[in-house]
Amino acid sequence: MLPQTLLIDADDTLWENNIYFERAIVHFISFLNHHEFSPEQVREVLNDVERECIVKHGYGLHSFGHALVDTFERLSVRPVTPDLHAQISSFAHTVADHPIELLPEVSQTLEYLSTRHRLILMTKGAVAEQTGKIERSGLKQYFAATEIVAEKNAAAYHALTDKHALTCDATWMIGNSPKSDINPALAAGLHAVFVPHGNTWILEHEEVDAASPPQRLLIVGRFAELREHF
Repeated sequence: MLPQTLLIDADDTLWENNIYFERAIVHFISFLNHHEFSPEQVREVLNDVERECIVKHGYGLHSFGHALVDTFERLSVRPVTPDLHAQISSFAHTVADHPIELLPEVSQTLEYLSTRHRLILMTKGAVAEQTGKIERSGLKQYFAATEIVAEKNAAAYHALTDKHALTCDATWMIGNSPKSDINPALAAGLHAVFVPHGNTWILEHEEVDAASPPQRLLIVGRFAELREHF
């Protein structure tokens, strides 16, 4: 294969991320201890509130903390006192305390790919949070550039291809999210590689679009399989 540009997602593609949010949500729902709503119903409310908070606050722990407090306010008969607010916010803080847990064979695969292709890390979220994770991961050395965007949509992919003078026929987006990684990249005319993750955030779930020739869509079982295709 001729040298390609590989745009690579970070959270839940290179390292674990959503599992820590899921654990925090379980603890939050237990703390709320709602007597009328089931845990599943509470989670549905939280999902709706998170969608609202993304519009107001973007992605990341700040937005997640707001979503937990807002959900508590909607569902609890107890007023949110300053102490209670701090307790609820602490569930979000626990997510930040985890070390970076790379997914299997990520380092080895990036080392291999970086000698053959141009790698650009493309992630979305709060700049400080994502920058910190990238630095702590020890993976930055494999990337020619890193891009942290507020949202991953077709416009963001068009902007990135323009910025780096990329050609659609030699550019691939690789990630675990149909909503943010695969479908908008295909809509922008790029190729894509879907790397499913069993704990992908529910708000990132979508049906994977079909690729329109000459675009290509690959689906691999794990990140290390990229070595077989690139």
